[in-house]
Amino acid sequence: MSNVNFKAEGSRITVFFEGHIDSANAPQVEQEVNQAKNSGAFTDATLDCEKLEYISSAGLRIILRLRKDIPTLRLINVAPEVYEILDTTGFTEMMEVQKAYRVISVDGCEVIGQGANGKVYRIDRDTIVKVYLNPDSLPDIQRERELARKAFVMGIPTAIPYDVVRVGESFGSVFELLNAKSFAKLLTNDPSSLDEVVRMSVELLKKIHSTELKPGDMPDMKAIVLGWVEFLRDHLPAGQYEKLHRLVADVPQDNHMIHGDYHIKNVMLQNGEALLIDMDTLCMGYPVFEFASIYNAYAGFSDLNHENVRRFLGISYETANEIWEKTLRLYFDTDDEKRLREIEDKAMLIGFTRIMRRSIRRNGFNTEAGRAEIENCRRRLAELLPRVDTLTF
Repeated sequence: MSNVNFKAEGSRITVFFEGHIDSANAPQVEQEVNQAKNSGAFTDATLDCEKLEYISSAGLRIILRLRKDIPTLRLINVAPEVYEILDTTGFTEMMEVQKAYRVISVDGCEVIGQGANGKVYRIDRDTIVKVYLNPDSLPDIQRERELARKAFVMGIPTAIPYDVVRVGESFGSVFELLNAKSFAKLLTNDPSSLDEVVRMSVELLKKIHSTELKPGDMPDMKAIVLGWVEFLRDHLPAGQYEKLHRLVADVPQDNHMIHGDYHIKNVMLQNGEALLIDMDTLCMGYPVFEFASIYNAYAGFSDLNHENVRRFLGISYETANEIWEKTLRLYFDTDDEKRLREIEDKAMLIGFTRIMRRSIRRNGFNTEAGRAEIENCRRRLAELLPRVDTLTF
């Protein structure tokens, strides 16, 4: 049986190594590699090592010579034993080398968390996995791991992913959370725990917001929101657009951490401690941007269809609004209705800006539901803009 196979697609060639490649068969393998390489004008090459069990120095020299001819060569699906050889010999520093990923299934697993980019499933009592929606999510996974690491070092209680796995056509990050329960699950099991859930949630939120970062440590949320606003330039009356842009541009620069997608499915309780589990939205900025995302989670995304929040968070619209109200009162330590409604208006303004942009980008103009959501956002922004003169608290 041959130890090498090929697949050519345009200017790209994929080489498949199998079994053992050592001094005994390396000359034949290299001859076949060269024949395939010279059969087309290839500018990109991938070496798929899924079935490669062992490679000696003779085989490694084949890789080096192939890379010399096609500098973009990368290695994928590398088994741990082969990866160790490549790592020891310095190949992982010279070129892109991707380990093979353990394959798992989430069929029948409980969904315990959900964010903009993926869902979190409980695999067993001790383990959860976040499955990303984007099938090309490896860069996103690496980015979230780095953000989680930074947050952990800064004292934010969060679980650190320890493995990357394949889940169907997508990838997932695996976390160890010993018998932890999401705040959403706590509420489902015991609705009377609402006040305690809000208290713990606000306590953690304040800890996040009190964490100061260095410029550039995390994405700047103000810049992101300005991008949302600029996207709507041609979808809002000129006067509304200009005021909305000015309001966001006038928000002071702030290097304190914000989560960006904070709600009861993204916080877990483990041994009495609240932990964040969804870190890909971590950034820095003024808290109004955080409260906009919180408002959307509990009310904004369900403004037209109150059942949305039940599907998303597993709670009623009334309970979601109660969480929002209690969060505002506890975080800002006030029962002053005028001040609370002013804060809410600021959060809503950013929240409906985000929803409108999101709906348009998802081809909302092409569906009845999408058009209704876009028009609702337009109406909401038209109501809010005359009432809001600053986004600061």
